[in-house]
Amino acid sequence: MSTAPRPVRLRWTAPAARWGEATPVGNGEIGGMVLGDARGRIGLNDASLWSGTPDGPRRALDAVVAGGAGPERLAQVRDAVARHDDDETERLLRTFEGPWSQEFLPLGDLDLDLGRIDTTGYERVLDLSSAVVDETFLLDGVPVRRATWVSAADGALVVELVADSPVSAVVRLRSPLRVAGSDAGVSDGGLAHLSLLMETPVDGAPKHEPDAVAHVWREGGPEAVGGSGFDPAAAVAVAVRTDGAATVVPGTHEVVITGARRVLLAVTTETNARRWWRHEPQAPRDELVARAARHAQDVAASGAGALRARHEAAARELLGRSGLELGVPAGDEPVDVDALLADADDRALARVIYAYGRYLLVSSSRPGSPPANLQGIWNASMRPPWSSNYTININTQMNYWLAERTGLGELHEPLLDLIERVAGEGRAVAGELYGARGWVAHHNTDPWGYALPVGAGHSPTSWAFWPMGGLWLADHLWQRWEYGRDRDELAGRVLPLLLGASAFALDWLVAGPDGTLGTSPSTSPENFFLRADGTSGAVSTSSAMDLSLIRATLERTLAAAEAVGVADAADATLLDEIRAALPRIAPLRVADDGTLYEWGDDSASLEPHHRHLSLLIGLHPLHAVDVERTPELADAARRTLDARGPGAMGWSWSWKIAMRARLGDGDVARDLLREATTPYPGDPDLDAPPDGSEWGGLLPNLFSTHPPFQIDGNFGLAAAIAEMLVGTGEGTPDSPVRLLPALPAAWPDGRITGVRTRGGVAVDLDWRGGRPVALRLHDVVGAGPRDVTVSFAGRTRTVPVGSPVAADSLFGETS
Repeated sequence: MSTAPRPVRLRWTAPAARWGEATPVGNGEIGGMVLGDARGRIGLNDASLWSGTPDGPRRALDAVVAGGAGPERLAQVRDAVARHDDDETERLLRTFEGPWSQEFLPLGDLDLDLGRIDTTGYERVLDLSSAVVDETFLLDGVPVRRATWVSAADGALVVELVADSPVSAVVRLRSPLRVAGSDAGVSDGGLAHLSLLMETPVDGAPKHEPDAVAHVWREGGPEAVGGSGFDPAAAVAVAVRTDGAATVVPGTHEVVITGARRVLLAVTTETNARRWWRHEPQAPRDELVARAARHAQDVAASGAGALRARHEAAARELLGRSGLELGVPAGDEPVDVDALLADADDRALARVIYAYGRYLLVSSSRPGSPPANLQGIWNASMRPPWSSNYTININTQMNYWLAERTGLGELHEPLLDLIERVAGEGRAVAGELYGARGWVAHHNTDPWGYALPVGAGHSPTSWAFWPMGGLWLADHLWQRWEYGRDRDELAGRVLPLLLGASAFALDWLVAGPDGTLGTSPSTSPENFFLRADGTSGAVSTSSAMDLSLIRATLERTLAAAEAVGVADAADATLLDEIRAALPRIAPLRVADDGTLYEWGDDSASLEPHHRHLSLLIGLHPLHAVDVERTPELADAARRTLDARGPGAMGWSWSWKIAMRARLGDGDVARDLLREATTPYPGDPDLDAPPDGSEWGGLLPNLFSTHPPFQIDGNFGLAAAIAEMLVGTGEGTPDSPVRLLPALPAAWPDGRITGVRTRGGVAVDLDWRGGRPVALRLHDVVGAGPRDVTVSFAGRTRTVPVGSPVAADSLFGETS
């Protein structure tokens, strides 16, 4: 095998003039956006800073039930659906809508203000292997170097400034949240510090609801909000260590530094929301502030060298698990890439997008904090687009497609934690709204586990009513088992949640006149249908997405139970119900034009080029549709994709590329990737229509935008590239690891390492002239020596895990 793919460094040659030009850093808990301007501004976020309170979901459910929603009204809905009474269906279903899920909020800004800098010769470099941003510039002719990183090892954002001659600066903290107190001082050890005590709103409305009250703040004591006793308080602190003089300015949130060649800042946070997320008791406000200040001072006292060494070692271990290089490797020095991707060919684009997607996940998702949201961990707005929440009809799931696949399985844990919280709230929603067992989730959720339909009683059911969110989240439970093979986790965590999801699915199914099982009411997220009589609507029966998700969940629940067994009699009875139901679930249907039907009747999509590909979920991320096992359905999927066309926004592009990879359409996937990675020419601060009629692209910091910026595009593109180069099925003998399943003709040579497959195997693969030339399979779960089936160009071979193989000896010359 050749050497590992070379690491990538992204380079900017001017300070950021706006947020979408800044460089993201993070450790899953604290996020920063490095602008690199004279003010030295870093936008700050904390993953746990959301509006809302823990009892919010329960109070919302009580209000919806009090309004008349429940099993009896569900029966009325089903009757209206059967009569094709779209107006009545819409009216009734809107009574099931609760308020909105909560908002992810900004923490504020940190300044290391130098007053001015000479931008001539300015350089900002993000090393995607070490997760450090290094800047170089001149200040009054003095060379200055500034480095920024967010350490998971030390739990802090760190800024190190080194100047060749003494300089002056001002350190500031600011927050758009309600500031309830502040503190500043100099410790006995000579460390200056600033801290802010803040409150988060107890409720927030999304930006797309301009008539709603934007934020509701707590008035009164901790018992004032629903009687929960939760105090929505947070603290942020910065400690300042310097070889110059540091003076706290009375009455301000500033530290003035003079005569300094070295400055070290350490920023830490403490929130009651994080403590709640980690199942810890909340802390009094003075304790939150004291904890943050002590932590910041302890970090700063460690010194920049030790801090950076610990951070880089931890970051390189994660980021180095997988890499991609297209073209024939040349040396082992890092590759410097203009971050604006000027004149970059698509091979360079793919390499950068793959490395950047993995970097962003490492930076925005770590155990112990809420998972990456619509903007990862980076947000500057008090009313972010779509509340920067968890949209679980595609976007949240896409955030984690690359986790297991690219060797970042432990970063999947926050999503599993969220699923547990949603299931906890979703049990009451399933029982009280629908008279169903198990647990349910709908279109949106938040860290508090919100499981109701959103929409506040006035939103279209095309997106607001969709009770399949929990079943799609269940796919990630199964991924965790398939890739990690942890039997204890399967028995103790995954199977109980799968059983709950299956119980709801069974109770949601209804029998049709022919005895088959389907769903009613049923939507296909955000889409509308057009009937033969010219009428249109959003609610029908047995959408392809419903059937695909229910079948997959039931099958996986059976497989999980067979792997570890069940002792509970009720669980055994449920498994019997699953076995009886599976053969009766209605199959996917192919229309006369060769495309798949999206709904259970003959209705066509009102928008032929709709951005959502929900009807094809069986192709990706599920594996029910396969070019070898189900060729007729695969052909229908291809025709459906052809009809949908290219374009839209980052996440839709990503989904289309992944699907084309599953179909083996490498050149089409490449064309879509080139579209998705073009610079966005419009104003990123103006939100485009949500229908995808205005195409997105990449911002100057390579964030994927619709607009607005949504990080799912970045994550999805990285995962789709892996899918093009190494394909993996359900881990069964008839579903081998596919080598180069969708390799574009323009990528004849390259290497990818560390791509994981189901069953706990990592793949290192070299190819030349479009053919595999070297292959090595690694055991990453301790399963021991074994053979794995691999395929290329329709030819199948068996390969031992752990030994390098000359792939050309396996497959020989191929046409």
